[in-house]
Amino acid sequence: MPAFDDRSHQVSLEDARSYTRRFRASRKAAPGQGDHASTFKGADVMELLLQQGCWGLRIYRGHDTKGSNCLVLVGVDEKGRDLTSGVLLEMGWPCPPFCDDESPLGA
Repeated sequence: MPAFDDRSHQVSLEDARSYTRRFRASRKAAPGQGDHASTFKGADVMELLLQQGCWGLRIYRGHDTKGSNCLVLVGVDEKGRDLTSGVLLEMGWPCPPFCDDESPLGA
């Protein structure tokens, strides 16, 4: 596995908006592909991030038992190994319908 570098993952609002618009446009071309965002409770995400040995967060794309798209969140250690014996998250609230209709990222 390659080593992680020290880059920041922060992005400008302009770039983030461009990324999310392109994603939504691709979904319109392929209907039925599922949600374009998910919301997770901050307390659950913090519990995942604060577990011992957690250096970062990995997000897997998956399908739930009904075949709908979902996300699986897992902590990773500094060597990039999934902390699968720790806190795992899934089944965020899907957007739509749980969307911020005024956000520039969803419009």
